[in-house]
Amino acid sequence: MLLFLAELLAQLQSAFSVFSYLTLRMILATLTALLLCLIIGPYMIQRLVERQIGQAIRNDGPQSHLSKAGTPTMGGAMILVSIAIATLLWGDLRSHYVWLVLLVTLGFGAVGWVDDYRKVVEKNPRGLPARWKYLWQSVIGLVAAFILYMTAAAPVETSLIVPLFKDIVIPLGGFYVVLTYFVIVGSSNAVNLTDGLDGLAIMPTVLVAMGLAVFAYASGNANFAAYLNIPFVLGAGEMAVFCGAIIGAGLGFLWFNTYPAQVFMGDVGALALGAALGVVAVVVRQEIVLFIMGGVFVMETVSVIVQVASFKLTGRRVFRMAPLHHHFELKGWPEPRVIVRFWIITVVLVLLGLATLKIR
Repeated sequence: MLLFLAELLAQLQSAFSVFSYLTLRMILATLTALLLCLIIGPYMIQRLVERQIGQAIRNDGPQSHLSKAGTPTMGGAMILVSIAIATLLWGDLRSHYVWLVLLVTLGFGAVGWVDDYRKVVEKNPRGLPARWKYLWQSVIGLVAAFILYMTAAAPVETSLIVPLFKDIVIPLGGFYVVLTYFVIVGSSNAVNLTDGLDGLAIMPTVLVAMGLAVFAYASGNANFAAYLNIPFVLGAGEMAVFCGAIIGAGLGFLWFNTYPAQVFMGDVGALALGAALGVVAVVVRQEIVLFIMGGVFVMETVSVIVQVASFKLTGRRVFRMAPLHHHFELKGWPEPRVIVRFWIITVVLVLLGLATLKIR
């Protein structure tokens, strides 16, 4: 929105042309989303408290969590509002990628909002039934996948890029839709599973968004893409602005979500943020790199799958409790230790993901 205004003003005063630079707009999107989250955060938390929209705690979980009962949840709404406003202000609204990633993010956020509302307002412990939750996630994910497939301008945009190898590009054809669907829906649920401790999910989300922003900037620039031997995707640079909005909103939310949390993001935030990362990774053709950088999300998801499979097949549990962060809590790790160590792991994994830019 403001890019249009800057382009008009640049015809009168060349100094306004500085706002056309992608790096500046990414920084401004980050700062705008951060400021918005800090401004609306206290108001939203107060409203949630007044309406008694508090988190319900599992009785079979770590006993230290019982004190968190009643902590306001659905705070992810402040993240989505901040991301949407910052992206609309500083993104290039002529890019279909901007609209697609916003609609997917808000769509998954709506699914999460319904689930949260039924749990904490209607006091329905089941929330939105799993079949309906996955149905709507699937609908949104498949629609996004088909749109990306139909609007692909070059074969490389529907091919699988294998990191570390220069010449391994696997044409996917129609299977691109299937892969994209699983990346979006899978990353959405992976972040949701990780969102179990104060700040545990949001900081890795911010760190992964930082890594994807670098890939988006490079993929959207023909010169950088050629130099780094990664796919050039026209318009993908705008995903850097969107990632900047995630970074700013995530840090703003962490201000209130850090241990001990004043508010939880709920499914409205976790499902949306995971889907957002998935879409960005697909657009910049770095699904495998997302798998690397989001290793904490992957570990959490795998721990649940292994736990359920093991119990059904053998009657035994591999972990004391799943997802994985609860296992370490029950082993005696204090909650802040679990959180910070998972953050450190994410920093290392994001650096490894970024290293694939040059190691080819």
